[in-house]
Amino acid sequence: MPYSSAPARRSLLKLLAAGPVASALGGLATAAPAYAGPVDVLAGAAPGIVKALPPEYFTVRGTNAEARYETFADTGRLTPADRFFVRNHTSTPVLDAADWKLTLWGDGLHGRTPVHFTYGQLRDLPSVTRTALVECAGNGRSLYTTQQGEPVTGTPWTLGAVGAARWRGVRLADVLRSAGIAHDAVDLQPRGLDDPYVSGGVDHGRVRRPLPVAKALDDVILAYEMNGEPLPYDHGFPVRLIVPNWIGIASIKWLGDIEVSTKPLTSPWSTTWYRLFGSAYPAEGAPVDFQTLKSAYELPFGATLEADRVHRLTGRAWSALAPVRSVEVSSDGGAHWRPARLVDRPRAGGWVRWDAPWHPRATGPVTLLSRTTDEAGNTQPERAVHNTQGYLFNAVVRHPVAVV
Repeated sequence: MPYSSAPARRSLLKLLAAGPVASALGGLATAAPAYAGPVDVLAGAAPGIVKALPPEYFTVRGTNAEARYETFADTGRLTPADRFFVRNHTSTPVLDAADWKLTLWGDGLHGRTPVHFTYGQLRDLPSVTRTALVECAGNGRSLYTTQQGEPVTGTPWTLGAVGAARWRGVRLADVLRSAGIAHDAVDLQPRGLDDPYVSGGVDHGRVRRPLPVAKALDDVILAYEMNGEPLPYDHGFPVRLIVPNWIGIASIKWLGDIEVSTKPLTSPWSTTWYRLFGSAYPAEGAPVDFQTLKSAYELPFGATLEADRVHRLTGRAWSALAPVRSVEVSSDGGAHWRPARLVDRPRAGGWVRWDAPWHPRATGPVTLLSRTTDEAGNTQPERAVHNTQGYLFNAVVRHPVAVV
């Protein structure tokens, strides 16, 4: 069953002409997200992305924009919205919160009658704020090939398909209980309002992916704010899911409806994509839900560093499995490791900044390494387990620099 009323789409030209506006919704005036201006938007280098993508901060990859990971060095624990990576299957829909509604439907609801929530009704519910990473399952994908010599398919992300933000919204559990979720419901299927995804001449419909009820009732939120402001259009305005510690595809943007089912659900985003295939996995593949752990230097690959001086190397480390416990660094290919200093107090679901001094004395090429260990004892391996679509790269990153 489809949602009963899709939000009206507003053209980009109308948006640019009108600028930021406010709508009275449920007694609350809510500003639409603002961007730098018509010139920046119209000059955007990626089709279907609204915000400006200055090349010093982004690498455009088809319909996506990867953040330049090394530029996070001048940000804090939160990634500014204008520096956050964009993962689009099609293009960013420019929606109006006044026209938007969320529909819950399916045999997993009491009475099996669809239930609707307007934007104002959601904002009238008790709110929660969570700091969480959103990371594409394919973050680091290109390193399977460049570092391990293994072929993969998909967008060749380096390390910038990740960002951390403070998300405000309502608990999905509260919305499900208000809608009357049945005791025997097992799966949800949230669906976005972006255009249907067509690949190889096949229309796969709108982006959607099943989510177990147990996870939905745990820590998932329907977010309407990002870092204290209404969600930007490219990041899900007016409402998106935030599914902490899971791969980014689970955090559906531009949420339009949620099927609630008493039977397991599937979609191409759980059976064809975002699934592990390869010699290490069964023929039918292995499901992907949780993210993994990573660490990396905030340096461009191939950076040039001066010899005979002390450099303060910085980076970030994170794990979806447990809070970070430690970070170690090496400048001799892993023969010797030493601890880095953690700048932040490790917390579940977030990353920590770290730094380490380095005094190179000889000139020439050097490969820097870093590895993180979390509180559950997980440590980055020397090699990631290969899968054909290049998901969940978690190996120690080999970071080449030149000392001159």
